[in-house]
Amino acid sequence: MPNGVAALNGLGIWPLRGDARPFHGIRFVAQGSSAEARFHGVAGLGIRRTTLHRLLVARAGALGVRFLWGTRARGMTSEGVVFDTGVVASRWIVGADGERSQMRRWAGLDGRGSRLQRFGFRRHVRVVPWTDIVEVYWGRGAQAFVTPVGHSEVCIAMLSRDPHLRFDHLLLVCPELARHVAGAPVTTPERGSTSASRRLRAVTHGRVALIGEASGSVDAVTGEGLSMIFQDALALGDALAVGDLARYEVAHRRVGRLPGAMARLLLAMDRSPWLCRRGVRALAAEPSLFTRLLALHAEASRSPEAAVQCFCVLGWRLLTA
Repeated sequence: MPNGVAALNGLGIWPLRGDARPFHGIRFVAQGSSAEARFHGVAGLGIRRTTLHRLLVARAGALGVRFLWGTRARGMTSEGVVFDTGVVASRWIVGADGERSQMRRWAGLDGRGSRLQRFGFRRHVRVVPWTDIVEVYWGRGAQAFVTPVGHSEVCIAMLSRDPHLRFDHLLLVCPELARHVAGAPVTTPERGSTSASRRLRAVTHGRVALIGEASGSVDAVTGEGLSMIFQDALALGDALAVGDLARYEVAHRRVGRLPGAMARLLLAMDRSPWLCRRGVRALAAEPSLFTRLLALHAEASRSPEAAVQCFCVLGWRLLTA
């Protein structure tokens, strides 16, 4: 999302034209209705995860980071982190080891947090993108997301509460999308993972800070996962620079507040076809409302007052659509 692009740039990473494909807004498609909104200013970026990983590793290496690829962390002591090769003395320890974080458990931060899990699958298809925005198709019990990632390739991801749903069900879930990609060759194998909304009570303890999915997450329906991580990385860097992880704790909660609210709204649409239908119709009837909601969701500056106003207007539209 644009806020994630800005944060990524703040980390010193500027994907080149050949690395990523810009997209300029979001379109919802549901039950014969559609609603579209476009970003103001900076575009979002569709980028292959392997390409992004390469850019991140190159930037970290240029800054002097030493990698211990293939080395397993075994635990923590008062001195630092215990690896297969011995103890690495550490002033600060950052746990960035994913949803099933061992570092979170070792730091005593693995308490019960609210958690909702769904299942996601993705493939890449060789087809010229038919639009310069991300499309979200709301089908029966699932959503399909189409993101342009190149001049002749799109990424199609599906999210569902059903762990058995697969790419081959696309025609049944989203017939409009299936027509766009009919006969197009698939360029990557199907990959699957869980998508979870999880909020922890705390993401810091002593000299340990958690980041990424180790620190919690929002459902992938928001499209905000990486954007939140890059914003958190900037906030964590600022906190470490002054030696105060409490600043990161506050910033982390601020970064996740609105995406969490958006996730709850979108997941309510997932659970209720009636709400989904009325929601898309409401946004189609008042495009400026969708534009304002998208600006709140995806752009760098967020006003709490504007968020309250937008949600109030949306609530009224849902009642009257």
